[in-house]
Amino acid sequence: MGVDYTQLHDPNAEYTMRDLSAETMNVTRERGGGRDVEITDVQTTMVDGNFPWTLVRIYTDAGIVGTGEAYWGAGAPELIERMAPFLQGENPLDIDRLTEHLVQKMSGEGSIGGVTVTAISGIEVALHDLAGKILEVPAYQLLGGKYRDEVRVYCDCHTEDEADPIACADEAERVVDELGYDALKFDLDVPSGHEKDRANRHLRAPEIEHKASIVEAITERVGSRADVAFDCHWTFSGGSAKRLAKRLEEYDVWWLEDPVPPENHDVQREVTQSTTTPITVGENVYRKHGQRRLLEEQAVDIIAPDMPKVGGMRETRKIADLADMYYVPVAMHNVASPVATMASAHVGAAISNSLAVEYHSYELGWWEDLVEEDVIEDGYIEIPEQPGLGVTLDMDAVEEHMIDGEELFDEE
Repeated sequence: MGVDYTQLHDPNAEYTMRDLSAETMNVTRERGGGRDVEITDVQTTMVDGNFPWTLVRIYTDAGIVGTGEAYWGAGAPELIERMAPFLQGENPLDIDRLTEHLVQKMSGEGSIGGVTVTAISGIEVALHDLAGKILEVPAYQLLGGKYRDEVRVYCDCHTEDEADPIACADEAERVVDELGYDALKFDLDVPSGHEKDRANRHLRAPEIEHKASIVEAITERVGSRADVAFDCHWTFSGGSAKRLAKRLEEYDVWWLEDPVPPENHDVQREVTQSTTTPITVGENVYRKHGQRRLLEEQAVDIIAPDMPKVGGMRETRKIADLADMYYVPVAMHNVASPVATMASAHVGAAISNSLAVEYHSYELGWWEDLVEEDVIEDGYIEIPEQPGLGVTLDMDAVEEHMIDGEELFDEE
């Protein structure tokens, strides 16, 4: 028998003065119109995709179920189970209060960042799906309405030989011509054969030239048919990142992503301000508080929050509003299943400064089978008008692709 995480003892959660439950806040007035709904249960199932996706379901006494997704990885299911008692009996329409309630109740377990915020994010996405279904409106309507009917998708591309410029260019051409995408991303933190020491983050001149050859081959091959970004996964030193970004200024680079580790904002600012190559950062910081310095200090050209990791749909909306104050566009990082991908698209529809949403699973043949609806078509996601997120889990597909040892959550 496993651990019952709902019964963990935490004095911070039990005695906090920042308990924002309906009972404590005296939010007890009847609402009418079918809006007096209570949460009865919260469940998770982890699916073995190209990442281990944590799907979340919230159940109610009205028989309406909301589906969400937390950013992949270990720990999120246990934390969601831990938080389930804090949601039971609550009205799921109070999305903002419930999210902040969880942040406060979980403060002793690290709700300023990391997997605790990720777990809260998955619940928050499910609340949007659930609230949309109760109110019979699409999720984007809960975020203020929409700026666009469809959201652009950029395809994260890979080859068997990611260090070969010609192989990368061939794949870029194929994705544009055969799959219909006009926005791409490739990795630049790939072995060049010139490395002397992988631990010191330093790029030697031959390594920089190798990376420049990848950028040159791809951008020249696709030309004006597609925008192309390049990801560094927080790999390089400040000085090396500056030299790399400077070297790439002659090419049509959509953006250079995460060239330095995320902890030191001062170095990030220096790198961004040293080059005309657009720099994108944001997937590895949490909530609007984590993104604030990046924007206020103009340390990014494009902000890239990961919606089911950063705090959820409303939190991403808040980040986008902060970014808009600095005229910074939003390109949402996304390595999710169709559930959180569609949730990100709803956010992208509702914010003025949306640039694109990432798609990281084009090599996974059954990705779209996880839901009953079509999600991406010709490089764009059309925003559904159905209540909630507008996607329906195919429970057979979920069961087929569950992580070994997982249990399928209840269908209704």
